[in-house]
Amino acid sequence: MVFAILFQQPLQDAWFKIRRRSATVRSLTYRPGGSPLSTWTTFSIGPLHKSALVVEGDGEQTIAPESVRVQVLEGEVALPDDMVPWRAEIKTAEQQAQTSGTRMRIWNGPRYAVEGLEISRTTLEEHADVRLQLRPTDYFTFLAAQQLDRRQPDGTTLRERYLDPDRPLDAPAFLQCSFGVNIAVVTADHLLVVSRRADHVRSGPGLWGSSVNEGLSRHIDSAGRNAPDLHDVARRGIREELSLEPHEYTLTMLAFVLDVERRQWSAHFTAHLAGLTGQALRSRIARGVADRWEHQSIEYVPFRPADVVRHLLRPDRIHRWAPVTPALFHLALVHTHGRSAVERAETQAIRRLR
Repeated sequence: MVFAILFQQPLQDAWFKIRRRSATVRSLTYRPGGSPLSTWTTFSIGPLHKSALVVEGDGEQTIAPESVRVQVLEGEVALPDDMVPWRAEIKTAEQQAQTSGTRMRIWNGPRYAVEGLEISRTTLEEHADVRLQLRPTDYFTFLAAQQLDRRQPDGTTLRERYLDPDRPLDAPAFLQCSFGVNIAVVTADHLLVVSRRADHVRSGPGLWGSSVNEGLSRHIDSAGRNAPDLHDVARRGIREELSLEPHEYTLTMLAFVLDVERRQWSAHFTAHLAGLTGQALRSRIARGVADRWEHQSIEYVPFRPADVVRHLLRPDRIHRWAPVTPALFHLALVHTHGRSAVERAETQAIRRLR
């Protein structure tokens, strides 16, 4: 009895440490093929798998505007020598398109590349503290960098040469010439706005996506020498695509997400309309919007976990989502309904598919 009293706790502690060390080793080393498991896993719901990596944000804890610092670095993105001809090809093709009139010419708009994204936590509340570093670039450079699987003269691709799947956040700025905002808009009568991109757009033609999608523009979003404000970019997108003014909704930042397949960054938002119902929004859009040409159709889905998840997993839709959209809708649901309710709805929907 004396022995048990004296040595019970030390023995239990030692046994716990052994089990914990064993479990840690297994979790870090087991994966088919023998390489370590990565903590970076892209978004999925059952059979729906997308290339979106949620870098920061869980839907429950939001990201305050004052927590995001954007810095624009001096000097434009420089392409490696063997990529310079690719950009020249694109420029020549667009000049020929303008001359021949065979199609609408693509405008080489000024935009931003992502140099880096640093995330830390505040001391007391442990809220996200985000520092986003951008560098000037243009649309032709973005198009050249999107050819990640094009073979170089030595037989390698940009993906093979510069990207490590186990270190998805490490990439040169010239391969990350895209940063945009995606917004899940919910009407006053609890309908989620789901839009389908037009067939003629260059990025994601015909795919179903977020309510609003807008890319950062150096020409529009940087007044004078100021760095762009991501919340202002979101408000601009909502105004141009849905004709809504800031006083008509509440805007909340939920996450930062990276499409690892295309190296495109996104800030995810949700916007809840204060007074406009789905019918009122349809009437507003019918009277004219600035960027009507970007979308060919809009749906209104009841903003309940079960309804949205079923919509995401529809057989005719599951492979037609833009890469970051399912993660956006999931986070928006979590923000409104809570994680438990959303994950329960996802589990039930997956079970019905089997």
